[in-house]
Amino acid sequence: MTSPANPQLSTLKSLRLYLDRQADNLPRYLLEQTLYALIGWVPTLVGIGLRSVLYRLITHMQGAAAIEAGVRLRFANHIHLGHGVYLDQGSYLHATPNGIRIGARSIVMHGAVLHVYNFRDIPQAGITIGEDCLIGEYSVIRGQGGVTLGNRVYTSPFTQIIAVNHVFNDPTRSFIEQGLTAEGIVIEDDVWLGAGAVITDGVRVGKGAVVAAGAVVTKDVPPHAVVGGVPAKIIKEITGEPLPPGQRVF
Repeated sequence: MTSPANPQLSTLKSLRLYLDRQADNLPRYLLEQTLYALIGWVPTLVGIGLRSVLYRLITHMQGAAAIEAGVRLRFANHIHLGHGVYLDQGSYLHATPNGIRIGARSIVMHGAVLHVYNFRDIPQAGITIGEDCLIGEYSVIRGQGGVTLGNRVYTSPFTQIIAVNHVFNDPTRSFIEQGLTAEGIVIEDDVWLGAGAVITDGVRVGKGAVVAAGAVVTKDVPPHAVVGGVPAKIIKEITGEPLPPGQRVF
């Protein structure tokens, strides 16, 4: 086995590639990483207070946002946080150039991943989340094709909203050589996604719809419909029927 002709050049290229995946440029990278090292780990209300003030240097923050210790941010200057946003410990936001916008009072729970990952220069890439939303534990939103969530959208744990798909039509080539499609996903106001639900690229979920746990949604969902199954189909329509007698509501 022969060694690379110029290992130093190879190392420099690897470092450059790493930096290109972390921040807009080296000064931004150094600023962001310095703040993470100084205060990104600080626990309790002290840390939340420090980050609410100092993370304004690297993000676009309207009002006050609560960011727990251990939250990972990349391309932080493309992250927009509304007043009252809460980012739980262990969440990860990677806002490669087109950005992530989270509306007022929305919550991103532990382990959730919001990832634009736009290294193919897809023009519509980005993630927009409305007001009073909840992104459940370990949910994943991939925004290459653009993902828009309306107001009061709740995702249960382990949901996946994936606005990208691989092309694999040519059997003579690897799928990684055939490119991507990225049509985008829109989820309108007042939608509830059950645990483990998957929303695939190109889908619109209508206002007031409910997606059952474990469903895989491959087609548009009408407003005020309940869908479930693989692939998801309409189970019923929400028409304002009364609750069963004796059922308690909290």
